[in-house]
Amino acid sequence: MGVSTSDPAPGVRAVTVDHPPVNALPVAVWYALADTVRAAGRDPSVRCVVLDAAGRGFNAGVDIKELQRDPGALLGVNRGCAEAFAAVYECEVPVVAAVHGYCLGGGIGLAGNADAIVAAEGTAFGLPELDRGALGAATHLARLVPQHLMRALYFTARTVTAEELRAHGSVWRVVPRAALPAAALELAAEIAAKDGELVRLAKAALNGIDPVDVRRGYRYEQGFTFEAALSGVGARVRDRFGAADSPRAPRTARTGADEGTTAPGPAERSEP
Repeated sequence: MGVSTSDPAPGVRAVTVDHPPVNALPVAVWYALADTVRAAGRDPSVRCVVLDAAGRGFNAGVDIKELQRDPGALLGVNRGCAEAFAAVYECEVPVVAAVHGYCLGGGIGLAGNADAIVAAEGTAFGLPELDRGALGAATHLARLVPQHLMRALYFTARTVTAEELRAHGSVWRVVPRAALPAAALELAAEIAAKDGELVRLAKAALNGIDPVDVRRGYRYEQGFTFEAALSGVGARVRDRFGAADSPRAPRTARTGADEGTTAPGPAERSEP
């Protein structure tokens, strides 16, 4: 459990997160993920990284139970998430996110900072932050959907599907769950077939012309999470997490129906 690596094809390094039951990550795993992705990018034999996850879904954000046990862990959570998101964005080679099941909270930070996304059919993407007493990762959601949709999703805590993101152009391919590893590897191998030095220069060039400083934007958002914590509203909302009247799952933006099959239940979901 935790973070592991493998080399499924020449020039491709797979970084896999496995933290049952729902890949809601504690502080230590966020830092481990950041270190592993950065190390992969520094390896001269690697020309593309595939970021994936084992289990029911890609990522359910941070471990809220850790915050409930130790409110002081908020500082570590914020720094750990910031480092993991930045590691994906600043990785010296392109990162392909292979996303399945659900991509919530911190998962949006990871996938939104990736260079390409391949997703399994029906995967739910969203930010349940306002239901979890925190803020953050709107910077990354804005890389996946247009501004007004981002705001509506953020204020309602609803989700969108991989198919909807494909229509917006932010998901490269949508495939059956069983085909996801092969589809992600196919794209990564195509990238890895390029000249390694030139690919690294291309990654640096594209980051250099990006109109949004994603690290600065996310850290700015986190300042409001601390304000919510200091005022007490963050804890007030977070303490209702898992209560009997808490919604069982995020609702889709398209239908307003509950996502009842893949998203974690209220006792499991987390925030970035």
